[in-house]
Amino acid sequence: MINLFYMEGLPVAVMGLGKSGLATAEALSESGAEVWVWDDNAASRAAALDKGYKVVDLTTADLSELTTIVWSPGIPHTHPAPHPVALRARAANIELVCDIELLARSERDSAYIGITGTNGKSTTTTLIGHVMDAAGRRIAVGGNLGTPALTFPSMGAGGSYVLEMSSYQLELTYSITFDVAVLLNITPDHLARHGGMDGYVAAKKLVFHRQTRPRTAVIGVDDPHCRAIYDELKAKGDQVIWPVSALGPVPGGVYAEGGWLIDDTQGDAERVADLATFPALLGTHNRQNAAAAYAACKAAGVPAPAIVAAMTTFPGLAHRQQLVRTIDGVRFVNDSKATNADATEKALATFDPIYWILGGQAKETGLDGLEAYAPRVRHAFLIGEASDRFAAWLEANKVPHTRCGTLDVAVNASAELALAEALPGACVLLSPACASWDQFANFEKRGEAFADAVNRLEGNSEPGERA
Repeated sequence: MINLFYMEGLPVAVMGLGKSGLATAEALSESGAEVWVWDDNAASRAAALDKGYKVVDLTTADLSELTTIVWSPGIPHTHPAPHPVALRARAANIELVCDIELLARSERDSAYIGITGTNGKSTTTTLIGHVMDAAGRRIAVGGNLGTPALTFPSMGAGGSYVLEMSSYQLELTYSITFDVAVLLNITPDHLARHGGMDGYVAAKKLVFHRQTRPRTAVIGVDDPHCRAIYDELKAKGDQVIWPVSALGPVPGGVYAEGGWLIDDTQGDAERVADLATFPALLGTHNRQNAAAAYAACKAAGVPAPAIVAAMTTFPGLAHRQQLVRTIDGVRFVNDSKATNADATEKALATFDPIYWILGGQAKETGLDGLEAYAPRVRHAFLIGEASDRFAAWLEANKVPHTRCGTLDVAVNASAELALAEALPGACVLLSPACASWDQFANFEKRGEAFADAVNRLEGNSEPGERA
């Protein structure tokens, strides 16, 4: 746990008592601070009280003793309407920061790698951590990825923090200057929280805050917003800038072309890896993730051969296009994290032919937007509450399908058909396009159940493929 030595004896408030909020309260308490906590949820307040924390109603209390409120990034503090506590804090000249800001103030000698973007940041963060660890670096990986920043060990000089940064966190983090900053892509998201697209783009751009040479900016240039940021930073020339692309050559950067990962950071367009040797990084979107992770790790000083060797052993992000097992040439892929059609689209674009397991508790949009991928689906296997609704969509799009009801039945039925047909490139894909709550506590439990069912199947696994 991080020692927040500079907070000793000071009153500090924590607003929001989720996972990171509780970790912040614990770190502050262990560091000798006087900790006030508050959450709008009564059950969260009661749980904090049971843990011995001082629960103070920040909506009415005298805040004059405070200089800092550690703010949960998920609580609005500007748009669409600021929380009343944020208004009170700003009127009293009290700073609002998130837990990562406290980490930065405490661990000044460590190196920082920050990763943001609308899509792909969790995979890229995890991949960078995997490579850095394989290269023998002392690292801690987390942030928006799920591990609260203040639960990290102290890295000190020679250590690195690899942090997935949301737009919300970037707005509340002021002291970090990332040694390597990665911006993958920007598409419309969270617009209400940022007052529109301009505000969202501005928040993402904060990952490059105060960077100067030799610090490095790694920027995906496959969308117009990121391309504009790249052009702006390139014109200023304050930091080293490496563009990355999944779509083809970018001079002076790292890109995918013709199935190869190409490193042109030294101007020699060297082929460094056959992308087919990265089994957990399939699909166009993962080409960008691979290029960005390669560039980030190279900027952090990891030799290119070590980066490539580590990327070949990357297991993938759990429950996101995660290869569970290959049986007699048929891949079984866990994409349980795909809880809506937009997420499922990435998986459907990656595999062909597909034996598709889908269903659960449907979102409002259902399967809208996936029509173009219907020809890739050899057969669909329906589970859960959405079966009737999804069956109608499958019939309209001429996709053969079977109502299976439960996941274990769907795994057995899809495996039987896929193995019998033995088509080249076949994939049994769990990509539900639904929430899991009709049959599972969360998407993680659903993915674990899929993996368990797949691992019970008989057949010859390819070496190293069985999870």
